[in-house]
Amino acid sequence: MIRVGVVGLGAMGIHHARLYSELNCELAGVVDVNPALAREIGEQYRVPYYTDYRALINRVEAVSIAVPTTLHHAIAMDFLRAGVHCLVEKPIAARLDEAEEMIQAAEDNRVNLAIGHIERFNPAVIRLKQLVDEGLLGKLLIISTRRVGPFVNRIRDVGVVIDSATHDIGVVRYLIGKEPISVFSRVGKLKHAREDYALIMLDFGDTAACIEVNWFTPHKIRTLVATGSEGVAYLDYIEQKLTLYTSREIINVEVNRMEPLKLEIEDFLNSILARIRPTVNGKEGYAILRISLESSYNNYYEVPVLEKMV
Repeated sequence: MIRVGVVGLGAMGIHHARLYSELNCELAGVVDVNPALAREIGEQYRVPYYTDYRALINRVEAVSIAVPTTLHHAIAMDFLRAGVHCLVEKPIAARLDEAEEMIQAAEDNRVNLAIGHIERFNPAVIRLKQLVDEGLLGKLLIISTRRVGPFVNRIRDVGVVIDSATHDIGVVRYLIGKEPISVFSRVGKLKHAREDYALIMLDFGDTAACIEVNWFTPHKIRTLVATGSEGVAYLDYIEQKLTLYTSREIINVEVNRMEPLKLEIEDFLNSILARIRPTVNGKEGYAILRISLESSYNNYYEVPVLEKMV
């Protein structure tokens, strides 16, 4: 059984710990800078607990890192250099040079680096990808997403683009299957330290995507609309609901509802056992971060051409 640990026991980290305790692996320890929280979760799962992540390095083979974005690089590098497989919550890092160092460290030490873009494991998204690839929408023309809702006080080190839009940037790349050739963004800051609303346009050539995010809508909305030449699909991320409209019928597409984070962690563990790359690896996390950082400002720019989607 793979010995795993969790660094950071906030809103996401506590669920990593819960799932590791339920899956076919050994939760070997948890870490949080809050001593009371570390003790609470450690005692809940009857595992060692620490306030310094370095105490965990030699005790685990794999680790989930669920700390503020600005700490991803420093903590992950220590684990990667020690030969520990890492699942880092999205985004991969705060800067591109940090992401590059993490990717290189994973390669040098022959360990896996997975990035927690959880919506890639949403069963409704996976099912929509199947419909697109099967041609049920015809030629895919436009994807429009809305990820809006009230501000969450725990978000302190990034703006709404890095916090929210990264999810949908990753999803539209996945659905379309290639990199955008250009990006236009309109970003603003009204009430928060960093940008708190944005509209991002991604040009993929034959297909375009529009991503809307904000921290002002008083209720949470997480939706995607994919329009093709033969039909349109409406996806609700939260409800994992997918509806397909064509000129002939309305289809409530069957989706096998499952917890996306569980699927993500299972993919991470399986990638280690099978010695293959995780579904969302470091290079893909880098590509999403690059687009997200450029989208954090009002601008138009052309994305450097890549030979293929990473």
